[in-house]
Amino acid sequence: MNKPPQKRKKPTSSASSDSRLLDDLAQGDIWQEENPATATITVTAVEVPELTEEEQSDRLHLEQKVERAFVEAGKALIELRDRRLYRSTHKTFDEYCLDRFGYNHSRSYQLIDAAIVLENLQKCPQIVDIFPTAEGQVRPMTKLKPQEQQEVWLMAVEEAGAKVPTGRIVKDVMQRIIKKTKIPNTYQIGEVCQILAKDNPELRGKGGCWCIIINHLGEFSCNVVAWDGEYTVRIDHLKPLNYLDSECQQMQLISDRISRLGENESLEEAVRAVLKHLGELKRPYLTAVEEKLLSLIELEYGIDES
Repeated sequence: MNKPPQKRKKPTSSASSDSRLLDDLAQGDIWQEENPATATITVTAVEVPELTEEEQSDRLHLEQKVERAFVEAGKALIELRDRRLYRSTHKTFDEYCLDRFGYNHSRSYQLIDAAIVLENLQKCPQIVDIFPTAEGQVRPMTKLKPQEQQEVWLMAVEEAGAKVPTGRIVKDVMQRIIKKTKIPNTYQIGEVCQILAKDNPELRGKGGCWCIIINHLGEFSCNVVAWDGEYTVRIDHLKPLNYLDSECQQMQLISDRISRLGENESLEEAVRAVLKHLGELKRPYLTAVEEKLLSLIELEYGIDES
């Protein structure tokens, strides 16, 4: 009687066997290390207010709006923020926006501000059917008052030929209107002012520094010298310090000493830090220690104070 053919066993590689053996050993080690009978687990209970079913539904609906359009996005973000519908998963609104939508703080509030501007424009009876179609078109107006926003938009639409204006047209119109309403330049040569950086990227790092008016360049700007150089600054980026003439003269002497040092390209970082400190003084004089430091630096770099 013929024997039925025997099934051939598949060869098992030593590497595979070793791998399983290592896995078994590893699991054994883990079991020994993490044995629940001997492990100590510390759990800190944190009570987080859970969202109701209605809030969960509202959150989903509002998140879908954020992903569809900039206006709806801004309105939805306002509600998500004000009702704290992010609280079950995130500690802060900024963390939630970054994780859920990829929006950093700046982008989130650009959309929020755009929605507020559009709401103001919709209240204007002269604006009938031409409204912004992109967030960038209203971004220049976000810091204006509602009535100013309406005025700028109407003029921008007219300049665009009764079409939706670009962000550049809106910005140009806004700047012309602001200039018309500003007080003419009343600063004097030699006057000491404080620099207000505001939204001017060219003045980044200069906010709070004092400067001296060295001449006038135009109706709405001045040429000034600060601790690290000369700048052309609009008058809305300056704040008068109202120093006496004698105090302005004293600050001019300090400015001249700092400027002479600044011409040396080999200044060490520590020296530049001292000069920056002196460039942010909130008083028209040096203390005894500041005077000694400045004199020592001048001596080190061979600069005659006189």
